[in-house]
Formats: sequence, structure tokens, C-alpha cells
Amino acid sequence: MDVLHTAHGDVALPAFFPDATRGVVRGLDAADLEACGVPGLVVNAFHLGNRPGSRTVQSLGGVHALMGWQRPVIADSGGFQIFSLIRQNPKLGSITNKEAIFRSAEGQKTQRLSPEKSIQIQLRLGADILVCLDDCTHPAAPRDEQAAAVARTIAWAERCKAEFERGLAARKAGAAARPLLFAVIQGGNEPELRRRCAASLVAMGFDGYGFGGWPFDSDGRLLADTLALTADLMPADKPRYALGIGSPAALVACVRMGYDLFDCSLPTRDARRGRLYVLRDEGLACDRLYIRDRAHRRDGTPVSAACDCLCCRGHTRAYLHHLFAVGDALAWRLATIHNLRFYTTLLARLKRT
Repeated sequence: MDVLHTAHGDVALPAFFPDATRGVVRGLDAADLEACGVPGLVVNAFHLGNRPGSRTVQSLGGVHALMGWQRPVIADSGGFQIFSLIRQNPKLGSITNKEAIFRSAEGQKTQRLSPEKSIQIQLRLGADILVCLDDCTHPAAPRDEQAAAVARTIAWAERCKAEFERGLAARKAGAAARPLLFAVIQGGNEPELRRRCAASLVAMGFDGYGFGGWPFDSDGRLLADTLALTADLMPADKPRYALGIGSPAALVACVRMGYDLFDCSLPTRDARRGRLYVLRDEGLACDRLYIRDRAHRRDGTPVSAACDCLCCRGHTRAYLHHLFAVGDALAWRLATIHNLRFYTTLLARLKRT
């Protein structure tokens, strides 16, 4: 696909959406994001459903009004939170065919997340793209666990679609344009399970499809074969969403596999830790610059002479190094602006290749 059409505008593909998990890209406002060329954001239904609450967001006019952001928004279902909370620490909850039951920490109040509740939260948020709740597994999990997760993901997707249609039917006349609903393909590193999951989801009919599951092996290598297979299983006329994939090298590899849409917290998290990305020339290769290193203490050059972001136009590496050294919040803001501008530049170059 070349263009993704949403209620809040068209997005040229491929595109990278930064994570605004709790309704904010840390340290930046909507004007900063627009100046970086960011085409859209990803918020998290689980986190916003807890604080400030989806009904509160709805009463304020939806997540776009809350953030002052008028470009597209994807609402993540909360499926990965189930994975990170329960599958990595079974003491925090359990997953049944009906729902996930969990606590964010031992001793805290029990919470429940069903496919229906996830969709209800996402509809209240007013996102442009909703994502079906899925059962995410680690690629090294046993086959029987992967098979059970696939069966659950398929059943939950069917329930999500039914709740989505119910929610739209209940809307008042004159409500906002119809959002899109994406399904997520699970199956771990098992080709047969990936095929089974994809075939069932495609038969149901969704507006887009995503790669689900952890995309790296235990050594941190991209699961290229599994990613490529999953992309091939998605309809070519629908957006192909590589959830949670965001390193520059992985983006380049996945665009070549056919993926159109990406999100990840990596560029903003790296920025706050002083890890910046710099394109080497007019190509796609890049380097990582560690601005906290003493080598930058007296460096009067910008982070990248080829970058037109606020950080590179007006400030030197020495100044950014100083801001990190004294712990000023401006360091986070400038570094995050630079990394996000790097990503929009990288994606623009990928569109031309």
C-alpha cells in the first residue's frame, strides 16, 4: 500500500508512529511532533483506560482533543501488557479463554481485560485505528502454548470484531468517521501456526493486519524468516503493521519484506538516555552517537549537519552534552526531537527506494 486513509488524514506509507503510551511523547507537545514530521501516534488502551480513564478521555472530546493532536492515532489493545505482566511473571495473573486477569504489581487490585472491554476502551478514546486484543507469546515458548495462544487470538479477534460493530451501530448520527480495526497474527516461530492464524483472521475480514509476538530471538537477532512469512500471509491491499519494531536496521529490513506501518518506544527512550541516530550520507546507513561521551564536551558542531530539526539547527553537541550533564529537561526534549526527525527522514528515504 502507498497510502493509509484515516478519519484524521491520510498517511503516506511506509510510516513510523512514535509511542505516546499514556497520551504523551515524553517531553514533547503536538507542535514539536508536527515540526518533526511525525505522521501519527500510538496510545495504549490499557494505560489510558486506567488513567485518566477512557470515559474521562471521551468526556473531554477524545484522545485527539486531550493531546491537542489532529493527526492519526492508533490505540494499542493492551495485549502486549498481558504478555509483559503475566507471561513473564505468572504470579501477577492468568489468561483464560474469556479474558486476562492480572495485577500490575503484587498486592495491587486485580484487573480484567476482555476483548470486548479492550474495544470499548479504544472506541471511547476515539482512536483512528483500533487493534484486536491478542494473546502474545515469546517465540521460544513450547508449541502447545503457541497453539493455544493462536486459538485464543482467533477467538478474541472474532469477539473484538463483533463488539466493534456493536459499538459503531450504537453511535449517534453525525458521529466521527468510522475507525479502522486491525487484527494481529500470532504463532510464535512456528510457520504452520502463523499460517493457521493468518488464514482465520483474513477470512473474518479486517482493515489491516499486524505481526504479533516478540520479533527477536534470545540473542537479539531479528526473526527475519518469521516476519517475512507473516508479511506474505497478509493481503497485499491492506496495511501490514509490524507492531513494536523500531530499530533503524529492522525498519529497513521490514519495509523490504512488505511492511507499511511501525511503532516503537526505542527512538524516544534512546533519546532520553543520550543515544542519538545520525544518517551517514544520502543513503539508509546510520550511526549511533552517544552524546554523554566526554568527546562531545567541546564539540561545536550539531548532532548532524544534514538534519533540519530544532536541536541541530540551533544547538551544538557540546551544549546537548552539557544539558545531559546537569540533568536539565531540555536535554530530553532536544534529543527526542532529533531522534524523531531522524526517523521521519529515514522513512522518507525508504519511500523513494
